[in-house]
Amino acid sequence: MVGDLFELTFFMWVVAICAFAPLGYFIYMYTMKSGEPFGDTEPHGDSESKVLDLVEMAIHKVQGLLGKK
Repeated sequence: MVGDLFELTFFMWVVAICAFAPLGYFIYMYTMKSGEPFGDTEPHGDSESKVLDLVEMAIHKVQGLLGKK
């Protein structure tokens, strides 16, 4: 009875460690590099993209149509 309880507790710890290991790794990497999770990354929105250009054109077109009404 007591052995079964220890066995269950051990396997629960193993499952919990496996489940939270990615979170621990991310926190470790984030704190290790002074707030930069995976090194020096490019800020969002600074890169040129055809998709962003098309969406921007569509937004301006819709705003133009709504402004004329």
